Amino acid sequence: SGQKVCYGAFKHSCYKLAYFQDLSRRVGFQEARQACEMDGGALLSLESEAEQQLIENMLQNLTRSGSGISDGDFWIGLWRSGDGLATSSACPDLYQWADGSMSPFRNWYTDEPSCGSEACVVMYHQPTANPGLGGPYLYQWNDDRCNMKH
Repeated sequence: SGQKVCYGAFKHSCYKLAYFQDLSRRVGFQEARQACEMDGGALLSLESEAEQQLIENMLQNLTRSGSGISDGDFWIGLWRSGDGLATSSACPDLYQWADGSMSPFRNWYTDEPSCGSEACVVMYHQPTANPGLGGPYLYQWNDDRCNMKH
C-alpha cells in the first residue's frame, strides 16, 4: 500500500510513498526494492536539491496526516554492493543508485556514510530524537544495515 503522487517537473514524474507506523509491516532494503519493482517502479533516486525538497514536503504531509508523530526512517535506492573498500576513504564513492541513475547528488548526515557493514541508505525520519551534531535527524541520509526494518 502507499500514496501515489505525480508531478511533471521532475525526471521521475510519479512517487509512491509508504509509511508504516506498525513496526511489523516495515521491511528490509531488498524487500522494499522488490516491492517497488513489483509495482512497476524503483526505490527512490534523488537527483537534485529541488527533488530532495519535494520529497521532504511530501513526507511532512504524509506523516502529519497519520495518528501523531512517530519515528521511522525511509529506504531510498542508494546502496553499496560488495565490501572490498568499505572501510577506506573511497567508501562514499562506492554508493550507487539501484535504478541505474548516475546522479552525484548526496544529502548525507554529518559523519555519514559510516560504511563498514552498513551498505543500504535511509532517509532519516526521527522527529522525536534529540538533535545530534548535524541537527535534527530529519531527511538527511544515513547508511544502515540492509536487513534493518524501515
